[in-house]
Amino acid sequence: MSAPFEVTFWGVRGSIPCSGPATARYGGNSSCVEMRCGDRRLVFDAGSGIRQLAATMTGPQEFDLLFSHFHYDHVIGLPFCAPLYRPHTRCRLWGGRTGMETGVRQVLSDFMAAPLFPLRLDFFAGNLSFHDFRPGESIDLGDGIRLQTAALNHQDGATGYRVEFAGRAACYVTDTEQPEGRLDPGILRLIDGADLFIYDCTYTDEEYPAHKGWSHSTWQEGMRLADAAGVGTFAIFHHDPGHDDDFMDGVAAQAEQARPGTIVSRDGMSLML
Repeated sequence: MSAPFEVTFWGVRGSIPCSGPATARYGGNSSCVEMRCGDRRLVFDAGSGIRQLAATMTGPQEFDLLFSHFHYDHVIGLPFCAPLYRPHTRCRLWGGRTGMETGVRQVLSDFMAAPLFPLRLDFFAGNLSFHDFRPGESIDLGDGIRLQTAALNHQDGATGYRVEFAGRAACYVTDTEQPEGRLDPGILRLIDGADLFIYDCTYTDEEYPAHKGWSHSTWQEGMRLADAAGVGTFAIFHHDPGHDDDFMDGVAAQAEQARPGTIVSRDGMSLML
């Protein structure tokens, strides 16, 4: 029996967390996705959803936290990740140098500094290590986990990830905009034949012209990428905070008709690859 490869969505919104009865079913937390590769835990982004993930992490913990980029909606939950305050936690934090020379440690230190937040980065009592890389690099995480990375087209830069483990592959590609009139060749290479493709679907094709240049994509564009790359399951992700549950139901219905098996991610949803 092959080792388990499980993906859980803890935050699926983009731009800003949103809560209330209109978003209760799909969820209002900002980006956070967990991948369990056997006994290893990889966490992608520290949006507000990481607080719910942290509540499940009792006792000594070891995990990798990988950032797509450092806009507030993707780091806002970091100070509320309870295991980081425990001395028996070991966490490796990863970030791509995307058009800036400042490393992940300095970026997060600046974020958790006056007057933006009352607790400093050094309040974390866990054993933290900080790792910078250039998007496009391949990283061996050990335990049979291989990480491929790619630069994304996003304001201030962003990184897309492909996790390969036990003969399967899951891709986390959020906060990007497709080149006009064509599909991003770097993303196509990254997601080629992947079992799961999680993608920034902030807008619809109809909404996109009013937001061109805002560094986000559409679920239809994600579907075109998935089809071109021979992806297994396509996961719609990074929902616009203005898209309530009824709107997302409509997207889910259209997506299922256009590409059966497509999923619309929800807070708390788990998939076994």
